[in-house]
Amino acid sequence: MSQRKIPRGPAPQRLPRERFRLAEEIRSIQQRAEEHDGRIVTLGPLVLFSTQTGDAWILDPADQLAARLASNGDPLPIHVAESDTNYSIGWQGHYRIDADAFIYQENDSQRLRSIVGYPIQLLLRMIAKVERQ
Repeated sequence: MSQRKIPRGPAPQRLPRERFRLAEEIRSIQQRAEEHDGRIVTLGPLVLFSTQTGDAWILDPADQLAARLASNGDPLPIHVAESDTNYSIGWQGHYRIDADAFIYQENDSQRLRSIVGYPIQLLLRMIAKVERQ
């Protein structure tokens, strides 16, 4: 059996529209976070990313919505419902990017968190691509 080398570092991916399986992609990005493997994936209007620190997020750039999918490699619960034509996500907060910081505000507590060390420039490029669609 041959072994495949898995590239490390942020690797942008664009998934074809016919493969819009949100729950599946969330599980995949959570697994990447568990492996501390940084990835960025666009899925229709959404951006999902994992970091080398084991965090993972799903973003809706149009409304600056965010939900944390993993923390320090541990998957976190998220409400997702999807059909062949529609989906809904239990968004937990809002995000913005300020210089080199990813800033997240939780809906319930209004707690504001500023995180540095994420691949901000690559993330901004992927968000811009989603917004141009």
